[in-house]
Amino acid sequence: MSDLSAVTPERIAETEKLIRPFIRHTPVMRVNLKDFGAKARSVDLKLELVQHSGSFKVRGAFASLLSQELPDAGVVAASGGNHGAAVAYAARERGVPAHIFVPSVSSQAKIDLIRSYGADLVVGGDRYADALAASERFAAESGALPIHAYDQPETLIGQGTLGKEIEEDLPEMTTLLVAVGGGGLIGGIASWLRGRVKIVAVESDGAPTLYEAFKAGKPVDAPAGGIAADSLAPKQVGQLMFPVAKQFVEPPVLVSDQDILHAQKALWSGARLVAEPGGAAAFAALLSGKYVPAPDERVCVLVCGSNTTAVKFA
Repeated sequence: MSDLSAVTPERIAETEKLIRPFIRHTPVMRVNLKDFGAKARSVDLKLELVQHSGSFKVRGAFASLLSQELPDAGVVAASGGNHGAAVAYAARERGVPAHIFVPSVSSQAKIDLIRSYGADLVVGGDRYADALAASERFAAESGALPIHAYDQPETLIGQGTLGKEIEEDLPEMTTLLVAVGGGGLIGGIASWLRGRVKIVAVESDGAPTLYEAFKAGKPVDAPAGGIAADSLAPKQVGQLMFPVAKQFVEPPVLVSDQDILHAQKALWSGARLVAEPGGAAAFAALLSGKYVPAPDERVCVLVCGSNTTAVKFA
């Protein structure tokens, strides 16, 4: 059985039951875009930003930690921040050590969060690929179980539970906008939905990993910059998700740093939601007009992360 063949709707449904006691069923908020300074239109926001550890990543983390044997050395992960926080949180809940490697672009909010869960944290290298290489060396030396951020069957299966949850919340949904970094989230969701819903990928134009993969016909190296670099900027999309994306995902929409910043501010002013740049990227595609839905589309936007220090309280 290939790795990809493991990411089935049946496995996703089984895993959803397994992780349900450990994750939140996050809410849906129906909003009118006029409240955010755009043309009037009703859309649904799936608020995964209020998930444990501040993002959807905890689904994949628990899928790994609950379905595999955990060595005494614990688990190890490389991350721009959110996956590291999720693995650290899940490891704390399971009572095992977590060793997290993050690059220097990771935000202080994410670094502080990872430390707050008691993980052993190493900051080094300029980009996610550097942290990944360091984590792989540590895994080889220590015997810790590697938990990949996006290119591992358990991770895709765990993220796929979010697709199941959204479809159950919104059975009339026709279109789902999802931000893409390494592609574990959109790959897992697409593995569940399998064409029943139009899935629109949204990427930062500073890190167009899936956009470049679609152009090349395979995962290739892409730039890794932009305002959302700590969550949407791996070297390339995952090998596992790409065949699923080719079959079930629309060609990516690219948004600028300015689009993302505007969406962050609009989510705060219009709905009092605090989203990190990667968490606001999918909403940015709508507000900027980079994606214009047809009149009959029932649109859901996945707001997927909240780990930012953008809002400060006195």
